[in-house]
Amino acid sequence: MTTTLKERPKALTITDAAAARVKALMEKSAEPIVGLRVGVKTRGCSGMSYFVEYAKEKRKFEEVVEDKGVTILIDPAATMFLIGSEMDYVEDKFQSGFTFKNPNEKARCGCGESFTV
Repeated sequence: MTTTLKERPKALTITDAAAARVKALMEKSAEPIVGLRVGVKTRGCSGMSYFVEYAKEKRKFEEVVEDKGVTILIDPAATMFLIGSEMDYVEDKFQSGFTFKNPNEKARCGCGESFTV
């Protein structure tokens, strides 16, 4: 009897809009960077919030996502919360910023700032 292992979904996919914004941010950086780092922090009314920051170097155990000409480094503490997520960039009359469609989310707070898994 053979057992087939399911392939783990990508940790993160990136939309064209997100890739374009990452490129623009990298070009504006005053210091050399290798990409953007994505992770989660404990905060907000639902418990967790996404963060995005400049990454000057790859840290130990970070997962690297290279797609559409950009590099996203995933904080190792966030990998299990982000697997299968899509990173997008949205700009409208009221706000602009990176958004995440995360299949692991069980609930999101009313203001949209935090989530729970």
